[in-house]
Amino acid sequence: MQNYWDKAITFDEYLQIANQRLNHPDNAKDIEYKPYYELGIQRMDRTLKKFVIDEEQLNILKSKDFDGKILIISEAWCGDASATVPALVKFFEGQNEVKIFLRDSDSTLIDQFLTNGTQSIPKVIILDKDFNVKNSWGPRPKFGHDLLLKFKANPEEYTKELFYNDLQVYYSRNRGKDAIQEILELL
Repeated sequence: MQNYWDKAITFDEYLQIANQRLNHPDNAKDIEYKPYYELGIQRMDRTLKKFVIDEEQLNILKSKDFDGKILIISEAWCGDASATVPALVKFFEGQNEVKIFLRDSDSTLIDQFLTNGTQSIPKVIILDKDFNVKNSWGPRPKFGHDLLLKFKANPEEYTKELFYNDLQVYYSRNRGKDAIQEILELL
């Protein structure tokens, strides 16, 4: 895992790459994903402006005496990632080192953490101080996963548009709190 950690980037670098891909796309995928980068950057900016650390959650983190690292597999165009990654970075800031590994740069890492056979992101890898994997989480909190299951069970009645809308409303109201809580339970 240390090799992946060494290749990972900071959240600031992640934002810079997202803005570069949005404003100066240099390949067909970046051009195709331009609207998703735009939405992702808007959502991340909103989360960064509105996120407030929950003191109770911070006390839980401190009580865990966790001295490891948080490695997040992500891409800025991903809706789940744009809602979750900034909150996680802000929450762990000053407590534990957090880095981001771009999923599309090297699939060998995400292939070790598949979700039902897919490369779903974000995927949070909890590492101990020696880079051993303690646990992993993702790609979305339980509530978001339940919405996905509702959509898959009856896509005619609970359409993709309704699912996406409900998921984004949830993310904008929850501001990463559920994801943080679920990750704290894994430490």
